[in-house]
Amino acid sequence: MSDGGRPGRRVLDRWFLLGEKRYDELTLPEVQQYGLDNFADPDFLSLYGRKPHEWYARGARILGRTAIECTRDRLASLIGHDIAAAARTAPAVTSVAVDLFAGSGNTLHWIKRLAGARRAVGFELDDTVFELTRKNLAVMGVDIELVHDSYERGLQALAEPDESLLIVFVAPPWGDALRDGSVLDLRHTQPPVAEVLDVTTGTLGKYKLLFAVQLFENVEPDSLADLTARFPWSATKVYDINPPGKNAGLLLATWGWADA
Repeated sequence: MSDGGRPGRRVLDRWFLLGEKRYDELTLPEVQQYGLDNFADPDFLSLYGRKPHEWYARGARILGRTAIECTRDRLASLIGHDIAAAARTAPAVTSVAVDLFAGSGNTLHWIKRLAGARRAVGFELDDTVFELTRKNLAVMGVDIELVHDSYERGLQALAEPDESLLIVFVAPPWGDALRDGSVLDLRHTQPPVAEVLDVTTGTLGKYKLLFAVQLFENVEPDSLADLTARFPWSATKVYDINPPGKNAGLLLATWGWADA
């Protein structure tokens, strides 16, 4: 309730958008209010290189669940730069960027752009998210191959890629894995990150792989150690661009080669 006894405005936080607004297309005021309520910035959800009022005017739309799961431009560009730096050390000539849980496709857009990948392929199983993202990529002119399938079948369909390096972005829905909103347990994402890595290496393990796993600034240590033990080289980073306790991070790891 507000101070005057009248119902107050509902804060557009993570839990509200994952609940009542999960599959609703957000209006432009709601997109901007989400940014204000959580990050004091109405332009927080800038996507595809455009501010909210710009991509909305061009016909792009996002769902409530996408608003809290997607990687905005500022973060996606930082991730893309770090991936590009690691990819440059690979003994490879050409690369393909693959997003196993594409969502809005914005992270994949920035990875392809900054890492110089020859092509970009994203998998999205959810019917509603896939259809909306497909339309968004078209109206925004984003060159991504969006595949309506699970990451398991999508990886199988990649068959024999022509590229010598596969950049694999891994960001399954966090769901309840963000314990108490402050600590991310990678064993409880949907599906668990370790399972995703095992499926990927089991399918494409004969290739040189560069994994980029999205993290939170506070990660359950054992769940992270379980991942890094799989690889010859790995590094983590936290991006301090949000208020403390709300920052994302990244795990970079190689398979089939080691960063020099």
